[in-house]
Amino acid sequence: MLKNQKITSRQFWILVILCFVGTTIIIGPGSITAKAKQDAWMAVILSTGLGLLLVSLYNAWSNLFPTMTLIECIEKIFGKWLGKIIGLWFIFFLFSNCATLVWILGNFVTTQIMPETPIQFTNILFVSVVVIATRLGLETFSRAAEILFPWVIGLFIVLTVFAIKDVELENLLPLFECGTRPILGGTLVFSTYSSLTMVALLMIFPACVNDLTASKKSFFSATAISGIMILTVTILNISVLGHDLTSRNEFPVYVLAKKISIGDFLQRIEILIAILWFITIFYKTLLFFYGAALGLAQTLGLENYRPITLPLGMILVVLSLVVYPSTTYANEWTTTTWIPFILTNGLFLPLLLLVVGKLQK
Repeated sequence: MLKNQKITSRQFWILVILCFVGTTIIIGPGSITAKAKQDAWMAVILSTGLGLLLVSLYNAWSNLFPTMTLIECIEKIFGKWLGKIIGLWFIFFLFSNCATLVWILGNFVTTQIMPETPIQFTNILFVSVVVIATRLGLETFSRAAEILFPWVIGLFIVLTVFAIKDVELENLLPLFECGTRPILGGTLVFSTYSSLTMVALLMIFPACVNDLTASKKSFFSATAISGIMILTVTILNISVLGHDLTSRNEFPVYVLAKKISIGDFLQRIEILIAILWFITIFYKTLLFFYGAALGLAQTLGLENYRPITLPLGMILVVLSLVVYPSTTYANEWTTTTWIPFILTNGLFLPLLLLVVGKLQK
């Protein structure tokens, strides 16, 4: 399944940025600001630093197992039966996170853009594209990412430049008004949305990159650039909307884009900014779905993952409709269950594999 699928370090660099930014760019500023208020930008800086440490962990792991996916590594270290049980747990993590990402996109479309459109239609359409991209393979959707990435950067620059005129820096003051604990809480929240979710990339890194040394450098630089992008958006949100309005909006960046107005000819460009998010959340969902399909095929001993993509896609649509009964439930789950769930899979599992792998060698 992996023998003929290789991507360049540049393609991997783009995938890292799209995965990191993903949902974070549109819902991250609100969640972080709810914890750290006007000091949320400090939490983003700290979390990006932690993200670079996490990348160091992933790179160290890749040195031990340069030709394996995370699922193959789990079976090698823990043996056939225990390895399959732990592998199925990780696949469940990837797949369930796919469902939450699809729900977030469907919720955004039905509440902000097309309120009369049933969420079922949005989710089916979105998952269909994800399944098609997965069946086309890693090399194909990585090349497509190279084409779409300039649009992501261009739209990000448009948002930044046009929002600067409404910036009020006094909204960032006073510093440390609530102490350091809220900043640390915001750091943890931001990490669960961004850097910790990059564990899905271990299903393609290092097994599917053609230059491991260059790809490890790309991992670092892409994480740093992604952190700068979210830092910029967070500062803009707080300085334009204020920390209170930012924290009370589910999609604060979309609200920020609505405020852009240049004379009487450039207004209501928020849908263009939404395109930026559609691209990033699509690739984040795609990476998780691809990892789940590939991992399940490897666990079951299948020669190809493509035959199971359609059944998984159908299950994903159903699961995305029931994973969160309401926005209130989603917020409660995110602040309680999600944090230990992502820490277990994004941090403790790779760390355990690294320690045990070194002991075995």
